[in-house]
Amino acid sequence: MLISTHLQQYKQAILALPKDRVLVKDDLLVDELLMAQSGKLEMYYAPHNEFINSSAKVMIVGLTPGFTQMRTAILEARTALEKGLSDEEVCRAAKEAARFAGTMRLNLIHMLNGIDLHRFLNISSCDALFQEQQTLVHTTSILRFPVFVEKSNYSGAHPHLLTNPFLQKAALASICEELSQIKPLLIIPLGKIVESALQQLVELGKLNTDQCLWGFPHPSGANGHRHKQFACHQEQMRQKIRDLEVY
Repeated sequence: MLISTHLQQYKQAILALPKDRVLVKDDLLVDELLMAQSGKLEMYYAPHNEFINSSAKVMIVGLTPGFTQMRTAILEARTALEKGLSDEEVCRAAKEAARFAGTMRLNLIHMLNGIDLHRFLNISSCDALFQEQQTLVHTTSILRFPVFVEKSNYSGAHPHLLTNPFLQKAALASICEELSQIKPLLIIPLGKIVESALQQLVELGKLNTDQCLWGFPHPSGANGHRHKQFACHQEQMRQKIRDLEVY
């Protein structure tokens, strides 16, 4: 199902993008795809996080789509639009193509297997969550749409997600809206910035801490501390998984 319907507004801009070359930031970080801005912060449209899997048992929450994800989602959406698919089918196709694409997905799968999530879900490997068992997982970002600072991927730190009113409002509104539609058994925030936002929801009484797996590092290759962070929390996270019931 769709959590929002912004595709209608940006459909023509996506279809008008160049087809004769690799799309770069000058093609996509443009006024035709700009959703909102505040100072040096700019939020652009990408379709993949408009699709949600309301039956998911596990919800994995990243920070915000980066440029590579944005480009992958938009290219897949353009192909689907040209085939005449419905808006929901377009956003679903974009999500399947773009979510944690590349080495980040491999890193994520490795760590998810390392905490025995596949055993909890009764599947052979968490690789299946991105293939034949994708109905078991909902992937999203706490900032649903791509955010950039002076055209660079937003990292969560400058400015901090929870001290900047523009970012905080967008993040908390987005994740609360999704949590109203999805009732996962387990929520996995990726990295300390996303974790801090979900902890704020716990403090506000809008999220149950028992649902959340705290301590999971962001799987990006740019996170040079992820191996140490994962090793530090691995057994604690495994125990949390063991304590959960599948049904």
